[in-house]
Amino acid sequence: MAPEVLFMCVHNAGRSQMAAALLERHAAGRVVVRSAGSAPAHELNPSVVAAMAEVGIDISAELPKPLTDEAARAADVVVTMGCGDACTFYPGKRYLDWALDDPTGKTVAEVRPIRDEVDRRVRALLAELVPTTGARSDADRDAQFPL
Repeated sequence: MAPEVLFMCVHNAGRSQMAAALLERHAAGRVVVRSAGSAPAHELNPSVVAAMAEVGIDISAELPKPLTDEAARAADVVVTMGCGDACTFYPGKRYLDWALDDPTGKTVAEVRPIRDEVDRRVRALLAELVPTTGARSDADRDAQFPL
């Protein structure tokens, strides 16, 4: 069964959306990916949408989603990003807290390094959750989907 990852931040309009989209791309169906916010915004951060489009990922149709008990309970790993006490804690889950700059109010140029750091962490998490075996390596996959 595929591992499940939940990315959480307060507004689910930036970091968690980038992380979910990047993991979806790199995992290619090997991981179930969700994102949510403790207090979802009404729309995604436009600078985040633009920064992701630069690497060929269209998240413009995504909407911020509220955290549900179902999503949290299904997750094998919960990755929080800047929500501190605002993110609900579920006992028995593996938690990772990624201290990342908040893209709110930032330009696309300022979001790029955040996106790149999220991508680095997502790749490391994927390598841990789904070690590569067989002929197709991460390098092969990355050549198909460069960042």
